[in-house]
Amino acid sequence: MADGKRNMAATKDKKILTEAELLKMPESAYMNEAQMAFFRARLQQMDRELRQNAGETTEHLRETVIVPDPADRATIEEEHALELRTRDRERKLLKKVQQSLTRIDSGEYGHCEETGEPIGIPRLLARPTATLSLEAQQRRELRQKLYGD
Repeated sequence: MADGKRNMAATKDKKILTEAELLKMPESAYMNEAQMAFFRARLQQMDRELRQNAGETTEHLRETVIVPDPADRATIEEEHALELRTRDRERKLLKKVQQSLTRIDSGEYGHCEETGEPIGIPRLLARPTATLSLEAQQRRELRQKLYGD
């Protein structure tokens, strides 16, 4: 964990790359310190936003007033159900974000869990919580489709 704290301190001292700068870097620089700092910052921002959304939902649900009209009550209940489903998806995403931050600390971030090959910067930009390369993810989805795993 001391490494994680040291990395966070280093992140604060250094300028975070832009997406364009990240994409221009050579493959030989894959998951160097600057790239790790970029993804750590992005994942930490996602973490903050997801936690803030959860807090807002809690407050929103507490503010609910009782409405005598059954149609209005049904509308409000449906809105709450939708909001709770959204937060449940975000809760699952938050877990993946935290796992990704742990993978950064351990030095495993950016490499496929199945093959150990690089996941790739474009895929990580699109899905910072990705743990499989595109090919491994496609194989997994095909297996799920064929065998219903």
